[in-house]
Amino acid sequence: MNTLKSHILSQENKNRRNFILLILALILVEYLYQGNDLVKKWIETNEFLGHFFQALIFLFTGFVLIALGRFIVLRFYLNRKIESAVQPNFVLGINRISVLLNVFVILITLMLAFGIKPLEFLTSITIVAAAIAILTKDYITGIINGLIIMFSDQIAVGDKIKIGNHLGFVQDITLINLVIKDNSNNLVTIPNIQALNLDVVNYSKGKTYQIVFTSELDIKEEEAISKIPEKITGILRKYGSKVEIEGFVFSVLERKKDSFLVRVQFPLLTAHQELETVITQEINQALIYWNDEKGKA
Repeated sequence: MNTLKSHILSQENKNRRNFILLILALILVEYLYQGNDLVKKWIETNEFLGHFFQALIFLFTGFVLIALGRFIVLRFYLNRKIESAVQPNFVLGINRISVLLNVFVILITLMLAFGIKPLEFLTSITIVAAAIAILTKDYITGIINGLIIMFSDQIAVGDKIKIGNHLGFVQDITLINLVIKDNSNNLVTIPNIQALNLDVVNYSKGKTYQIVFTSELDIKEEEAISKIPEKITGILRKYGSKVEIEGFVFSVLERKKDSFLVRVQFPLLTAHQELETVITQEINQALIYWNDEKGKA
């Protein structure tokens, strides 16, 4: 069983307890509304109290049905994925839909609590509803695009992607935005509608992920430059199980008067933000130290 699947099952066990509490709450409210004579008398003399109990019954019923549907869909999905990797996007999409449906349930509950019939309310404000639909068109489009991203296998949380001019790891996929953490640890928010319209390069979907960076070394002798690849290879060997050393490439991009502009490229077997940062920093520190040593020589 893979780690992600174990985490999902553990989380679902907690959600199952919440589901049982929701059912108990629904039974309690239903009993007070239908089976308790004292509460019945209060309801008969207080119209608002009757609306309040009806709203509570609708609220808990809605929450129970949504939680049950979510549980069934996830259980079916996890059973199908016993021998293959579970995609976090599918779980994320189901969770987002559940939240969206719960919000609708809460809105209808508020209407019922104040004695407003939802269908009559919607038909009575047709013009206002049309205006709201026009104003929220972009948000609805963004939500649809967000769900498309979540249920597709193109982009997942944790992937390293390049979208437009932004390069970084996907931190979150919401119903409206795609959140990326770049190499400077800045969070970049990209609307989902742009994420689907721009060219996206996903470095995590290939068999290997290429790490590429450049550095300028204050070295005049080309013979000294030729010794750098061996030193970098020694660093990469420490991460042998995570780095494909055979794919390491060191090249001189430009030879200047008093320096060399070099490029270091090597493939990771999986895109991992912390691992990339650690290896890149270690190589850069080694280059800086070696450059200073040569400068003193």
